[in-house]
Amino acid sequence: MSNLARREPDMAVEAPPMPATAAAHAAPAGEGDTLAVMKPVPRITIHAFCEQPGTGAAIQRAGEDRRLAKAHLTVHMGGIPAAIEQYQQSATPNLIMVETHATGGDLFGQLGSLAEVCDAGTKVVVIGHMNDVSLYREMMRQGVNEYLVAPLHPMGVIEAISRLYVDPDAPPIGRTIAFIGAKGGTGSSTIAHNVGWCISTGMDEDVIITDLDLPFGTAGLDFNQDPAQGIADALTAPERLDDVLLDRLLVKCSDRLSLFAAPAVLDRDFEMDGDSCETVLDIVREGVPCVIVDLPHVWAPWTKKVLLAADEIVITATPDLASLRNAKNILDLTRQARPNDNAAHIVLNQVGMPKRPEIPVKDFAEAVGTDATLVLPFNPGLFGTAANNGQMVEELEPKGKTADGFRFLARELCGRETRAPKAARSSLFSFLSRKG
Repeated sequence: MSNLARREPDMAVEAPPMPATAAAHAAPAGEGDTLAVMKPVPRITIHAFCEQPGTGAAIQRAGEDRRLAKAHLTVHMGGIPAAIEQYQQSATPNLIMVETHATGGDLFGQLGSLAEVCDAGTKVVVIGHMNDVSLYREMMRQGVNEYLVAPLHPMGVIEAISRLYVDPDAPPIGRTIAFIGAKGGTGSSTIAHNVGWCISTGMDEDVIITDLDLPFGTAGLDFNQDPAQGIADALTAPERLDDVLLDRLLVKCSDRLSLFAAPAVLDRDFEMDGDSCETVLDIVREGVPCVIVDLPHVWAPWTKKVLLAADEIVITATPDLASLRNAKNILDLTRQARPNDNAAHIVLNQVGMPKRPEIPVKDFAEAVGTDATLVLPFNPGLFGTAANNGQMVEELEPKGKTADGFRFLARELCGRETRAPKAARSSLFSFLSRKG
């Protein structure tokens, strides 16, 4: 902002509408995969000076998003004049966002006064009410870092801030999908492993399954692997983890599926730390487009942190009262903590177990406030054989309804088509229910 020149632009020529690249800044987000996998914004200080309460509310909601969790955001009213007055007496933050209705000479005069009180390195985002390409170009030429058109959407704000602080040349980061059981024994790990397999085989995407149940994890058993090293080695010294060490710790199960297995031993204590988990998962997701996070049924600060930071969440429940209560509690927490993300998916498993009283699927959905994305019938023979053989369901019954269900869930989580046998692809299966 320090290089902002104090001069008046030529505003006499009628300008065409702002190009899509600029106008999209104010468009509702969530329409592309890029927003869902944006890197978190680093620890910066952001001050916003708004003229309208609605703009301040949108920025405040953006500040509550998980991608801005490390940033410190404060919202003030008063627009550019209030910002100028404040910074005459205090240092400027990393980023200033100012809303204005001014145009032409008045606008650039105010921005020039703001430039005089800005410290070197401070970035400025202007929020205006004119969708004008000439105005946009002149602002960029005079040193404004970004121009957004009101009204704002929280995800548009997050995207704009992310572009300013995340290296565009950095490698893309993968989508994280966290699986957690509403209670023990729901089959969350089995579903996580089968969905990861379907993504790798049906979408031709590289997948890493991370097993975070260090003492009791079953990923190694389910894929018939017995790694000597695994994710515990990375979590104990996350600062040492790089691409070379990661390749050594991963177990390759197929051309596109790798396993970050748990040690599954009880001769040592595992002290899990949220920051270490975050560091390890960030490194893992830099190398593949999809990371499956298999969370244990343990509620601790690190579990909560990993769960809420995921791009997609899958809650596996069984049709009983304890699962219903716990699933609703997790859903309510994620809705409140992740207002700009997709709602968590519910998988209702082991439905139709003989002689067991169950809560009907419809009643379960009404109680938790959302339909199940996938309903899986009780099938102990299929799942038991797969587990004992170290195989996935799709390997045993590729054209069966259960394999159809896992492919369906994989498609819902990734937003892409999966390849399937023709008979399975064209079949109609009543046990699937899409979210309303």
